[in-house]
Amino acid sequence: MTNNPFLERSPLPYELPPFAEIHEDHYLPAFERGMAEQLAEIAAITASDEVPTFANTIAALERSGQVLTRVSNVFFNLVSSDTNERIQAIEAEVSPRLAAHADAIHLDPALFGRIDALYERRGELGLDAEQTRLVERYHLRFVRAGARLDAAQQARLRELNAELATASTEFGQNNLAAMNAATLILDSEDELAGLAPAAVAAAAENARALGHPGKWALSLQNVSNQPVLADLADRAVRERMMAASLARGFDNGNAELGARMTALRAERAELLGYPDHASYAVADQTAKTAAAVEDMLARLVPPAVANAEREADELTAALRGADPNAELRSWDWLYWSERLRAEQFSVDGEVLRPYLELERVLWDGVFHAAGLVYGLTFTERTDLVGYHPEVRVFEVFDADGSALGLFLGDFFKRPSKRGGAWMNSLVRQSKLLGQRPVVVNNLNIVKPAEDEPALLTWDNVRTLFHEFGHALHGLFSDVVYPFFSGTAVPRDFVEFPSQVNEMWMARPEVLANYARHIDTGEPMPTQLVERMAAAERFGEGFRTVEYLAAALLDWAWHRRTHPDATADTDPETFEAEALHKAGIALATIPPRYRTGYFAHIFAGGYGAGYYSYIWSEVLDADTVQWFDEGDLSLREKGDRFRADLLSRGGSVDPLEAFATFRGRAPQIAPLLTRRGLAH
Repeated sequence: MTNNPFLERSPLPYELPPFAEIHEDHYLPAFERGMAEQLAEIAAITASDEVPTFANTIAALERSGQVLTRVSNVFFNLVSSDTNERIQAIEAEVSPRLAAHADAIHLDPALFGRIDALYERRGELGLDAEQTRLVERYHLRFVRAGARLDAAQQARLRELNAELATASTEFGQNNLAAMNAATLILDSEDELAGLAPAAVAAAAENARALGHPGKWALSLQNVSNQPVLADLADRAVRERMMAASLARGFDNGNAELGARMTALRAERAELLGYPDHASYAVADQTAKTAAAVEDMLARLVPPAVANAEREADELTAALRGADPNAELRSWDWLYWSERLRAEQFSVDGEVLRPYLELERVLWDGVFHAAGLVYGLTFTERTDLVGYHPEVRVFEVFDADGSALGLFLGDFFKRPSKRGGAWMNSLVRQSKLLGQRPVVVNNLNIVKPAEDEPALLTWDNVRTLFHEFGHALHGLFSDVVYPFFSGTAVPRDFVEFPSQVNEMWMARPEVLANYARHIDTGEPMPTQLVERMAAAERFGEGFRTVEYLAAALLDWAWHRRTHPDATADTDPETFEAEALHKAGIALATIPPRYRTGYFAHIFAGGYGAGYYSYIWSEVLDADTVQWFDEGDLSLREKGDRFRADLLSRGGSVDPLEAFATFRGRAPQIAPLLTRRGLAH
């Protein structure tokens, strides 16, 4: 234990975890030490004979558990980004213990008694606004965690939380295994017709790395509609790819595990005084009520479906131009959509790729935009190492040249990384603890063959900008207390800053800077830029339906009540009935995620919260409109957005902060216009 690097604050710049010194054997002892130390710190708080004060109770809580925080931040990023059997075994062991540890704190009657006393007297304590909100948020957290339940109810709550923690870990591990197992192995290069030469070479290298030399391997992303379906010309191969994608989790028990988790969540919600888990979850979000979420989703479904049906008619006509008797299937949609896009707008995804090379997009796009809007500059720190050889470390400097924090980029797909893209904090900014931010972005860009450039799709570029929006949210944090740091905001608000950051990818002053041909350096032709802007609106019906179907599936699972949710449920039947009831059951557009691989809601924090992407997009579209209006310069607007929203974390009510920034409450009209739903 004396050599365990988690036991002390890191001596590296910004307290970057000393990854070169961290070994797998350090994790479990650090978790155990961290939990024991925090419980001892809590015991010291509750044993005090002093009258509860903000300093001896709330601030003391904020200082507690630093060893546990350090190991948790590193370990759970690794669980997602570079796992293995040993890491998975530790995760399976520690997850229920961490749930029990959280319960030991939240269900400590002496600790809650002190917090409750402060809450009742909060107006008399001379606290500033951030301190007052911290007292209120701690009180709410403890109440929602069961602090007011009786002993028998708390005992059952502990059981539920432990079982859910174990199930969530199992779901995530099953999902990664299923995704890797579903990799499509092809015997002939002819089966990859339609793919660019670089993509064919990457598939060959992927097959070699997976133990299939001389073959070609197409690994899956954690979505239903695999991006490669847009290019594969062989319809039979497309069908095999889609079948492999949609079957994940239904042949290894993961879908049933997800259904079981929703039953456990329903019981827990009832125990805590809510009719269902969705009502429990949304009560602490900006939406506040289940009715508010349902009203918005119901408003969006009919025009989205109508748009998708019009698109389906166009695609069917194109398909039958090649095969007069063919019926449009789900595995045809992306392929024929790409053909129509190329025909109507003369925009071919493969024509775009040579203009979208990763290094240029990163430095001359993402980082350049951050400089234009916020004045940031970046320096790659090759002297600092990450948790994997592919991880890169960048130091971030503010407009005045002062050091701001570290940004880590982990861009490529690998079998040890879960699908999707995300941001994590390795160190959270806090004035109380004297810490500055260290954040990481994970993506799943297909790694090119050795010595080949990484050429991106337009969707890859969007993801890069999106995730960096989360990174900025963490980097710009300027709060006193770690409770409020960075992205510690309601789930249906957290996607707002990242969605706003997507706007810069297509802005002329940014696009012209990074979209240059990999061989010639020539900028993307103006006419191609114009056609691409028009093509951006193409297929909006598909994208909206695909998303809404997943959001409504999540919602349906979590509107189940206890004890009805405990009844045996066939996940496929439940899905079909839920989508039909919501009016969004289109056979040609499966939900973006099905139950068996819906990691957001079963292995992440989005249970009854997947609606949050479009809820946040209301704020995003309204904010993009604001950036297009008024006389302020771009830098002035960036500083205003940063000061009013990005720097505040959870230290203010998010919608109140938005109203201060915008001068009014958010309006949905800009979103409806963007999505082609305003009629």
